[in-house]
Amino acid sequence: MLHAHTVEAVRAAEAGTGDLLTSGVLMQRAATALATTCLRRLGRSGGVYGARVVVLCGSGDNGGDALFAGAQLARRGAAVLAVPSGERWHQAGAAALQAAGGRIVAATADPSGDAERVRRLLRDARLVLDGLVGIGARGGLREGAARLAGLHAEVGAGDRTVAVDIPSGVDAATGAVEGAVVRAARTVTFGTIKPGLLVLPGAEHVGDLQLVPIGLELPSPDLSALESADVAALLPEPDVISSKYTRGVVGVASGSEQYPGAAVLSTGGALHGGAGYVRFASTAHPAEQVRLRFPEVVVTEVPTDDGADRAGRADGSSRAEATLAAGRVQAWVVGSGLGTDDDAATVVRTLLEQDLPVLVDADGLSIVAQDPEMLRSRRGRPTLLTPHEGEFARLVGGDPDAVTADLAADRLGVVRRVAADLGVTLLLKGSSTLIVTPDGEARVNRTGTGWLATAGSGDVLSGLCGALLAAGLSPLDAGSVGAYLHGVAAQLAPVPVVAEDVLNALSGAWTAVRSGAA
Repeated sequence: MLHAHTVEAVRAAEAGTGDLLTSGVLMQRAATALATTCLRRLGRSGGVYGARVVVLCGSGDNGGDALFAGAQLARRGAAVLAVPSGERWHQAGAAALQAAGGRIVAATADPSGDAERVRRLLRDARLVLDGLVGIGARGGLREGAARLAGLHAEVGAGDRTVAVDIPSGVDAATGAVEGAVVRAARTVTFGTIKPGLLVLPGAEHVGDLQLVPIGLELPSPDLSALESADVAALLPEPDVISSKYTRGVVGVASGSEQYPGAAVLSTGGALHGGAGYVRFASTAHPAEQVRLRFPEVVVTEVPTDDGADRAGRADGSSRAEATLAAGRVQAWVVGSGLGTDDDAATVVRTLLEQDLPVLVDADGLSIVAQDPEMLRSRRGRPTLLTPHEGEFARLVGGDPDAVTADLAADRLGVVRRVAADLGVTLLLKGSSTLIVTPDGEARVNRTGTGWLATAGSGDVLSGLCGALLAAGLSPLDAGSVGAYLHGVAAQLAPVPVVAEDVLNALSGAWTAVRSGAA
């Protein structure tokens, strides 16, 4: 499992090393690991000797790490040029670089000439080291660093860039990006991962992430990410005495006459979630579609509004009662394509009143957003919500643009506050999906692809996670494992990916995880 720690925890751990910090040993460890990574990259792209390397550096420790690493590259024959962001730079690192044959390219009195010179250097470089700022930086980059980051972006040097600890312009604590930012092909981070490397929008600029231990004693992590072995250990596995009932029974209440496809996709996801039995309850058209597609699912057809009227009840209670009458389950999945009328709202409310794990998605989220007490009243009972950003904004209330801005500034912090307020586990979908419990324990999912941004993929995820709940996983584990498998399935699916491709690839995702190939 990958663990990320707050900047404050990292600083305290560094201070706790005593002489290792003050003597520069930690910096030398970091610089040597960084140089080793760079040597490997240069070796794969034509060799080290004579290779042009540009070091973008500030005056802090990250600049020192980059300069010391540059010195090691220069001693191996690379042509290393350091471009400072201002009039000050790390003196010891610069001295080591110059002693090894590297050069410092300082600013002149001609800003336009300087800019063109830096562009040319960046275009010609086979490798760029980004050491402009470190993990203590907050807010946007200052003028000199912002100018260099902008020139770096102009020439498209990101595919040749190794970031030191964190890409400059990414807030190490939150992942926020304000203004200019460096995009890296690889980020080499030291001691521990920082949350901003895993959380949007900063995670988009990290590239491949490499962690280098440097001997820090760290507390409990602020954020974690499951790896393949962790997921494999959590997957429900039947034994020789298992039955379809002991493996878990999941109930799915989804779809409507208008949205039968959501019923098929969420039920299909549930079939691939490890539970032994799937019960489906919905109105006539989605019920028919699920029967045709999945003969192994036990389908209960519930009345529509018209049916409720004939029974003398127009409040949706007939449909809700029929949904419960589908049979005993160990968890419910509700919401995908359900609609948001009074009939659907009564179904959602009724299922949330049950003393069972419940997953709420899609239309169900719109319903509970109108009455969040439905969620708060379940505090202490397992509840998993799976919103995308728009649905999350409705849960929070207020201006959607303001919520989006808040998420961009501190995604993890905002999700933590909402999960605590509602008393639920939140799975906020995105290219780095977050799963956060009411107590603040947080994980981020690192599998997936941009092709998952397609209609219906969230329905598959909801069924998958709901079945994992029924199989006995906690909301945190069910959400984390489900998101991981869902992402691997998208990576295995042919492009362009549609939701049914993800559904069909889930068995392959299980196989890949269990074999250690994912």
